Amino acid sequence: MIDPHCHLRDWNQSHKETLEHGFDIAYRAGLDGVFEMPNTDPALTSEETLIKRIEDADAAIGNLPLFHGIYAGITADEKQIEEVVNAWNIYFPRVIGLKMFAGQSTGNMGLVDDTESSGEQKQMLVYKTLAELGYKGVLAVHCEKENLMKKEVWNPEQPYTHCEARPPQAEVESILNQIEFAEKAGYKGTLHICHISDQSSISKVARAKERVDFQITSGVTPHHCMLYDSMMDGENGLYLKMNPPLRTQKSMISMMMGLKGGVIDWIETDHAPHTKDDKLNRYSSGIPGFAFYPHFIKKLRENCTSETRINQITHDKICDIFNFGIPNSHRDPDYDLFKEYEFNAFEKVL
Repeated sequence: MIDPHCHLRDWNQSHKETLEHGFDIAYRAGLDGVFEMPNTDPALTSEETLIKRIEDADAAIGNLPLFHGIYAGITADEKQIEEVVNAWNIYFPRVIGLKMFAGQSTGNMGLVDDTESSGEQKQMLVYKTLAELGYKGVLAVHCEKENLMKKEVWNPEQPYTHCEARPPQAEVESILNQIEFAEKAGYKGTLHICHISDQSSISKVARAKERVDFQITSGVTPHHCMLYDSMMDGENGLYLKMNPPLRTQKSMISMMMGLKGGVIDWIETDHAPHTKDDKLNRYSSGIPGFAFYPHFIKKLRENCTSETRINQITHDKICDIFNFGIPNSHRDPDYDLFKEYEFNAFEKVL
């Protein structure tokens, strides 16, 4: 099994989790491979930082039979884009793909409006540059349109307001932007929509798949399939703060149906550990996801998901899209991993 979307911290964020700890928990959760996102501190946006991360990851993995891939982060600088595309060409599959944030999230890597250009102009530049460079790998995109967010409504004393501050429409419109930009630029790689969370988003992606001449995929997290917005009204609601936020119970059901039915391509945990202090006092977005992974697979089986479909959404489709094979060990996982983190965001659904 593979988790194609996780955040492994370390470096200046080692108080949240170290590489060694993250790899250990991923392996014990039954995973055979993890693909790491680039919004580390410092960010993985240059060949130098990518090489350093690979070296540190190799030392941390040791003899664990676990594959580690990295997404190189994208900025709005053409020379930087060329540098990370070259790194992908040289170091693939360790540099497994590219990542763009179309809205701000943890790490502030979003390509958004500033005094010189708009977020849309920056994002269009990315697709244009990737097309000119002949990039045919995966571009994973965090889709939330910055100017449709309502940050003024966020109130940490009412955690639910985070869901209102980052409404579904911000995700839907950003997805439509990415599809439009990729088409106009003549992009020939794969456009992957990360952590899809709304029924309208699923519909837009499904329709686009039928007409565009490049490949589009989407992933969904276990938390968007198992948790919903009003759960943030209860005790410790801040533990459930993440980007994109939890949606309605109806949307949650749609995510599970889309995953089981084949409309959504795979599971991605978006594992993003924080300390209790991070969550309760700095209001950080993100939750640890590795510990719940085996429980989610168990719940899929209990909901009559076939083993064929489980293999597709945890392994086969990921290997196919990234054009790289990782053995699927089918190991028995450890179900008692929540104690490895300071809080458990999934306790209400266990």
